[in-house]
Amino acid sequence: MPDTIFAVSSGAPPAAIAVVRVSGDAARSAVSGLCGKLPEPRKASLRTLRSKDGEILDTALVLVFPHPSTATGEDLIELHCHGGRAVVRAVEEALASQDGVRAAQPGEFTRRAFANGRMDLAEAEALADLLSAETELQRRAAQAGFGGAISETVRGWRTGVLQLSAELEAVLDFSDEEDAGDLPAQFFTELSELGAQMGAWLDRPSAERLRDGVRIVLAGPPNSGKSSLFNVLLETSAAITSAEAGTTRDVIERPVAIGGVPIVLVDTAGLRGRTSDAIEAEGIERAEGELSRADIVLWLGDEGQGPDGAIEIAARCDADDAARKVHADFAVSSVTGEGVDALKAGLVERAARLLPKPGEAALNARQRAMVSEASEALAAIDPQTDWLIIGENLRRARLSFDRLLGRASTEDMLDTLFGQFCIGK
Repeated sequence: MPDTIFAVSSGAPPAAIAVVRVSGDAARSAVSGLCGKLPEPRKASLRTLRSKDGEILDTALVLVFPHPSTATGEDLIELHCHGGRAVVRAVEEALASQDGVRAAQPGEFTRRAFANGRMDLAEAEALADLLSAETELQRRAAQAGFGGAISETVRGWRTGVLQLSAELEAVLDFSDEEDAGDLPAQFFTELSELGAQMGAWLDRPSAERLRDGVRIVLAGPPNSGKSSLFNVLLETSAAITSAEAGTTRDVIERPVAIGGVPIVLVDTAGLRGRTSDAIEAEGIERAEGELSRADIVLWLGDEGQGPDGAIEIAARCDADDAARKVHADFAVSSVTGEGVDALKAGLVERAARLLPKPGEAALNARQRAMVSEASEALAAIDPQTDWLIIGENLRRARLSFDRLLGRASTEDMLDTLFGQFCIGK
């Protein structure tokens, strides 16, 4: 029998209220050891919590949720205590003194929910994204995944593959008879439809890009105004600016939300052919590396000299000695603020094209790999394929779906996923 676990699930004290969750087979006996008779299920009741020697610890609301219809699939009890550190510590010590009860590890409540079938692996991953969401776009995409958008779709694909497997088995059962027929044309039509659906999901932007932010790199020669524009876009002085060329020696990156879109702004060293300064040379090499990683490049150098697809920025448009660009996408001044709002709007518009649509669930790297494997297995099937090979490819696709949903998972992968959660979740 697994241990019964407890943790504060309402955030670190001090706070007005602290919610302590207790989950497991011994949850009822553990909490009754503190408050005596438990209230009726799902009915909040005020109880006095006492230690084993009868000392009053706190007065709390107690809520009992019987298994299996709970967040963890186990008996779950919540203690709504006063949120002072000393109060919470005393309640936790009293719980830990009960037989078979211990403090929870990070993510252990969610892992038990997964183990007890209250959510699948895709939903657990979406919950992790939901807890870390910092922008509205991130929240809505994570909520779609947590609400089952990915899981329901994959389960539908799995059902379709099972149906095709059943049709194939029916044909194989009669393959030795003289009037045995071939697979019907509808079989391959349905197979093609499944493949097209998977392809549409694989064409969507990845969840990682939404989670990590669109990477926008400011690039150009020394003294082209990169760091000044970087600071203006951040609305803070994160990079040192100076009239002396080569001030920026290293890559500086900062996450920021512009218009609700998650972005990582990257300021780089000025690009030029040769320098005798070893540190500056290293900065230039790193800047060139950032260009290869960029989703969007803001080019502040000579027109047409930037990477393909870069946004041409005419910086220092307020200065008489500033280089002019005939076909600049945006003209800005970091001093007066001229053109900055238009640039921000343009960045939001372009970055949004690289992200999932608002409220649209997106596959993460692990899920994308599983869907790709299934798609490749189905793509290997055509009317000339041997029936036994068709059956094996259908089995491969089904196994990929099982791994995506967590029906076939390794402990190391589960440890990594649930270890990302905070204690109490």
